[in-house]
Amino acid sequence: MVTDKSRLGFYLLLAPILLWLMVLIILPHIGLFIVSISEKIGPREYATGFGNYAVFFTEPLYWNTFARTAIMSIVATALTLLLGFPIAYYIAKLTRGRTKTTLFLMCMIPFWVSELVRTFGWMILLRETGVFSNLLMALGLVDGPVEMLYNDAAMMVGLVYTSILFMVVPLVTTLDSLDDGLIEAGYDLGGTSTSILREIVIPHAMPGIVSGCIVVFMLSLGNYLTPILLGGKDSLWFTGMIYSQFITRFNWELGSAFGFLLLVLSSLVVFIGLKLTGQSLSNTMGPT
Repeated sequence: MVTDKSRLGFYLLLAPILLWLMVLIILPHIGLFIVSISEKIGPREYATGFGNYAVFFTEPLYWNTFARTAIMSIVATALTLLLGFPIAYYIAKLTRGRTKTTLFLMCMIPFWVSELVRTFGWMILLRETGVFSNLLMALGLVDGPVEMLYNDAAMMVGLVYTSILFMVVPLVTTLDSLDDGLIEAGYDLGGTSTSILREIVIPHAMPGIVSGCIVVFMLSLGNYLTPILLGGKDSLWFTGMIYSQFITRFNWELGSAFGFLLLVLSSLVVFIGLKLTGQSLSNTMGPT
């Protein structure tokens, strides 16, 4: 009887998760795939096939944008890691008590507002009549207004800023569990800061590094607002192309195929990253 009640309680706790996965993830993706293999052969006639996927590989603009999005997302992930790791290390290992809480809170405050508001904030800073342009003119470094928007650099700044918290949080959690005595022992044995970082800190933080990189890469790859607003209409971001197929051209079949290709790309890059780092998904996404 006790076993039956325990089993019933387990199923009741599991039911919301299964319902959420089924209704919001599995069923929509099944529907998306069904739409992606539908081909129009007449005004109201459809056939099943992979013609929409063939269009992607036969049109250079599509797969060039696809590759550009992947490369830019990887670069954004690498930059986020380079910026986020020192911040996380300082918070986790070099601060204590209220200072640590305050610094961690300062990292979170910008994310209390929506991504749209944060992106518009960067537009105000980078536009031709914005803060940075006026500052450069006031310092006499430029003769006239400087337009810093609508280029890859502005887009990269936005992508890194938008996702850096998702790199810092897993790194702080992982580095917090690193025993300070190991670092002190490394110095006592004649190790340098570089060797200790390479031999002790980074190996211990690897699950957090991989976890943060996966999340940041996914966010960058699937980002729509930042590339469009900071990169401009010619940003050539794949999510913008998907949006165009769905909303502008009403070509849901091709848009669905593009969406599935983006899913395959992200899964492939994550799989390769896990293999190269020797990590497993359970280690990186589980408790550190």
